[in-house]
Amino acid sequence: MRAAAMKDGAIALAGLLKNIVDHEPGPVACPHCMTPMESHGRRSKEIITLLGETTVDRAYYSCTRCDGHLFPKDALLDIARTSFSPGVRRLMARSGARDSFARATEDLWEYSGIQIGAKDVERVAEAIGADIERREQRVRTEAMAGKVATPGKPIPVLYVAYDGTGVPVTKRETVGRKGKQTDGSAKTREAKLGCIFTQTGTDAKGFPLREEGSTTYTGAIETAEVFGERLFAEALMRGLSHAALVVVLGDGAHWIWNLAALHFPHALHIVDLYHAREHLYALLKLIFSPGEFYEARCKEWCDWLEKGKVEQIILAASQLLPKEEHAGKSATIEIEYFRTNMDRMRYADFRARGLFVGSGVIEAGCKNIIAARMKKSGAKWSVRGANNIIALRCTLASSRFEDYWAQRASA
Repeated sequence: MRAAAMKDGAIALAGLLKNIVDHEPGPVACPHCMTPMESHGRRSKEIITLLGETTVDRAYYSCTRCDGHLFPKDALLDIARTSFSPGVRRLMARSGARDSFARATEDLWEYSGIQIGAKDVERVAEAIGADIERREQRVRTEAMAGKVATPGKPIPVLYVAYDGTGVPVTKRETVGRKGKQTDGSAKTREAKLGCIFTQTGTDAKGFPLREEGSTTYTGAIETAEVFGERLFAEALMRGLSHAALVVVLGDGAHWIWNLAALHFPHALHIVDLYHAREHLYALLKLIFSPGEFYEARCKEWCDWLEKGKVEQIILAASQLLPKEEHAGKSATIEIEYFRTNMDRMRYADFRARGLFVGSGVIEAGCKNIIAARMKKSGAKWSVRGANNIIALRCTLASSRFEDYWAQRASA
């Protein structure tokens, strides 16, 4: 019954499309050189829609000056250079972003009765991701120039969090790059992901509450410098200038705080408590042997960290440096980590102000947006392809996917 209904629907759709006027009355100007174009009758085109295959009848024009050609109705219906309707491409993009392209074809057939090859899903999903990135790049450029309207209402606390995670890529994408393999080569490229969210207040116990639906994501495989501008523009669009307090959350990586100092110099910087604990445990294991004494010191030093008494950790550790050369150097590095990030670890003060002290939002983003799709077994990406899918997944995670299609329809 579904197949019969879809068949009848496709016939009805063909009739509807035929009655749509190709363009406004009058001559058609070449989009390249603006010269009036010549009509060459009508041509038909087979397209796959949500109702199945159907035919579009449209007028064909050519330019005598620049040899350009044009089907006005293709642009009107958003089917230029494709045989898939916008509705089908929306499903292909969503399915291709969520799972492997092969699995996406299975889902499309199972849920909608549309049979499409995995390569077609890949091309469409990546093309949609590339278009999303182009549009967002234009908006970011306008935001940096102050030409984008930002939320006018005051924002009590705006958080900026970002991190990086490896994406498996093809060999040609790692030529000349150092990596963690035994021979010094690389198998991955780092994808940088950032998120912006706002805080509504605190609960009855004083714990911070993230504003529902406020989290947006942006990311790509790119240099820290380019990513910094991307993240800053996203923060501007989210109301950076209207925020009473801006908080940057991150681990202790140097590139994170270098970007924070450059783009968010007046923000409050907080090192993720989980990462700080990891470094503290590493330091404790270098200084103390396992046993009751280690357990006691571990409890004591963790309490210092929770209270933001980082100076006590540094002082105690500096007086107990291991005599063994390698352990001593490693402990010195860990102590320097705490010394460098001392003011970013005043956790008792941060909590008293009702602020987040953990970067769980961006950690989850790296896992769910990047790793869940990009690190599937056997995956090998080109940087271009990976960035297109990352752009698509960020748009989905930011609840901007339907906005994107609405913009296409109104263009």
